[in-house]
Amino acid sequence: MEFDEINRITVLGAGNMGHGIAEVAAMAGYDVTMRDIEEEFVQDGYENIEWSLNKLAEKDRISQDEADAAIERVTPIVDLEEAVEEADVVIEAVPEVMDIKRDTYEEIDEYAPDHAIFASNTSSLSITALSEFTERPEQFCGMHFFNPPVRMDLVEVISGAHSSEETLETIEALAEDFDKSPVRVHKDSPGFVVNRVLVPLMNEAAWLVSDDEATIAEVDSTTKFGMGLPMGSFELADLTGIDVSYHVLEYMEEELGDAYEVAPLIAEKVEAEELGQKTGKGFYDYENGGVDIPTDAQSDLVASRLLACMANQIAFLVGNDVAGPDAIDRAVKLGAGFPDGPAKLADEHGLDDLLATLETAYDETGHPRYEPAPYFEEAAEAGGFHAAEDGGTTDDEADAPDFETISVEYPGDMVGKIVIDRPHRMNTISTEVLDELGVAIDLLEDDEDVRAILLRGAGDRAFSAGADVQSMAAGANPLDAVELSRKGQSTFGKLADCDMPVVAAIDGFCLGGGMELATCADIRLATERSTLGQPELDLGLLPGWGGTQRLQQIVGMGRAKEIILTADQYEPEAMADYGFVNEIHEVDGFDEVAQEYAADLAAGPPVAQRYTKRAMKKGRESTEAGLEIESQAFGQLMNTDDLMEGVTAFMGDEDPEFEGK
Repeated sequence: MEFDEINRITVLGAGNMGHGIAEVAAMAGYDVTMRDIEEEFVQDGYENIEWSLNKLAEKDRISQDEADAAIERVTPIVDLEEAVEEADVVIEAVPEVMDIKRDTYEEIDEYAPDHAIFASNTSSLSITALSEFTERPEQFCGMHFFNPPVRMDLVEVISGAHSSEETLETIEALAEDFDKSPVRVHKDSPGFVVNRVLVPLMNEAAWLVSDDEATIAEVDSTTKFGMGLPMGSFELADLTGIDVSYHVLEYMEEELGDAYEVAPLIAEKVEAEELGQKTGKGFYDYENGGVDIPTDAQSDLVASRLLACMANQIAFLVGNDVAGPDAIDRAVKLGAGFPDGPAKLADEHGLDDLLATLETAYDETGHPRYEPAPYFEEAAEAGGFHAAEDGGTTDDEADAPDFETISVEYPGDMVGKIVIDRPHRMNTISTEVLDELGVAIDLLEDDEDVRAILLRGAGDRAFSAGADVQSMAAGANPLDAVELSRKGQSTFGKLADCDMPVVAAIDGFCLGGGMELATCADIRLATERSTLGQPELDLGLLPGWGGTQRLQQIVGMGRAKEIILTADQYEPEAMADYGFVNEIHEVDGFDEVAQEYAADLAAGPPVAQRYTKRAMKKGRESTEAGLEIESQAFGQLMNTDDLMEGVTAFMGDEDPEFEGK
């Protein structure tokens, strides 16, 4: 079946995942049938969709008309035959029990049209085994969404042993049309990619505590503040449900062997029905204080052991052609919120050291979870997972900047576009972003075909939600923090000092370091749904990348003190009144508006723009000095070709074509 032939989608299951998937499909414009076994269940799911869509409208993520239209496209139903008889794609999200799924597929196979594709949202069960419950295994694949589907970008598209390439390409195209980011999993392997990395990592954390090699506090302090992961290992297990990890590990152990044996600590919690936040107690007690992770309890043993075990899972995945290191990194960043991909983290630490850590632990314990994957040594000898896959680069490729946290685009009309590309982390600014941003600014300034810079955040949630404080704080000391502040000031200063016009296109959150970055632009455009502010003082910090100085130059000392000292968040209308935001626009068409604005500036006289910015900057230090530069520049401009072009065009009522001469 071709992608453009898909009109109706049936979602089986109206629970958290089911109604979330149905909502995503309806928002993408598809007619959706959502089915569950009881009227009560399906109505609860429908009401959850309605509530969620209205919330999105309240937050200006979509319009109220779009929300109303989406809910109209959803049909709740109980009768299974009626639910699937006109389906083009059936997405199954029933409980993770093989017998329930078998019964479901055997029944829908009889009622669904012959052309219909079946896609399972299973998080770990075998796609091949599920497909064999049907008479159409070649039209079957995995389509694994992450919770909550409305917010999470990742969709793992998993190939079973019988899945046709046409089926996989169709489901990838469907995921993209849902505004999601599909990652292909080339082989049916327990846990696929994200859970195959994440769940054994949680298990190893529990083994460290069970074997008295570390405490829960040491593990979570290391993972959250030492390794810079979004949550501590035990904190994350409590959030997702300890029983969920337990059942995934049980399945992995059954399919892959004793290397995935459940740690005693996890088994004890499940037996005691202490499953995490949902039961009020797990590894942390949520009725008496909740999560309390010390910032200074990091352990080198914990870090090296967890990284080694994580790298071992990557070696299994890459070595068995399940997924490559780039796909693994992308999937785990999108699906688990890692600041950097796990393959990259392992490469940066050094595979030789991690391999030695595994071999030592295996010699000491004999436990199969420490036995290195066959591919591990090959990747270590090649210099890393990515090096082993890349096989070297050409001279041209070596000279070209290899950006990972930003992207540089050339949308035309002499505009160079820099996109902070960390949507999984709300485009927060890490040290790597600072490094790459500095390179990108130099790159565009050196490009004679670029006359304006447009600054944007990837996705639709944030321009930049601020500094990636969590990863930056990992192991930092006061001297490191001073240098970090100077690094940000210097990098942002490049943008502020740039000779060409700079436009910041703000959509969503623009907070902290993100607002400091926008402060360095010449023009700031914002959508109606944007939120701006400097919340650093609420963290016990202050704006450290130039915010205490540059903001007052735009809004005045009084307003700057108000914004920084209150740490409040502001609507774009208020920031426009303060003089920070130049224009406010609707969300629809905002990219085009920002591009057009930057293109208009790029069409201006480059030499005059350069001198204008320099005179204004110098004037902030000294009015007298600024006036002197202004007069000198005025004289120099009198002898340019651009002046003659401008005068001639003005007299002829035409648009000038400035060449910067």
